[in-house]
Amino acid sequence: MKKRPFLTLRELVLFGIFPAVICTAQIITAALPNIHLTGMFLMLMTRLFRTKALIPLYVYVFLMGLINGFNVWWIPYLYVWTVLWGLTMLIPKKIPDKWAAIVYPVVCALHGFAYGLLYAPAQALLFGYNFEQTIAWILSGIPFDALHGVGNFVAGMLILPLLKALQRFTEANPKSPTSP
Repeated sequence: MKKRPFLTLRELVLFGIFPAVICTAQIITAALPNIHLTGMFLMLMTRLFRTKALIPLYVYVFLMGLINGFNVWWIPYLYVWTVLWGLTMLIPKKIPDKWAAIVYPVVCALHGFAYGLLYAPAQALLFGYNFEQTIAWILSGIPFDALHGVGNFVAGMLILPLLKALQRFTEANPKSPTSP
């Protein structure tokens, strides 16, 4: 019996394309305050590739460091996006479409609403904030987190239709040696 490779050729190609698309979308939406497609793409990748989605996720994180500079802003990226990946992993694999159409945008939105809270521990450690300063930092970011959550909810509505389209693509030609 032939051993299956860890990554298929199709996965390898998609794992290069996804981070490039996410970075491009991030750059295009940079003028908007915390409104972007990153959470939507991360949830989409996680639904498609499960644990392997960590590969394109961290390629994206690395690319953002290369593009914007590896500075203190980048350190929380090492864990903030992993929280959304973990939440997405908790969604049942066989969730009915009518529930997925609600759950995906809600989970994506919750991550946006909680982004500042998730980012806060790194801010506190890196800048030496005490508890009161950390709370003040979180509270001052609420308007941006609100925009982030609403933007993520809207972007999250794209997950189910994109997932269905990509599942057809990744399941195409199941006899191909590069199929997942």
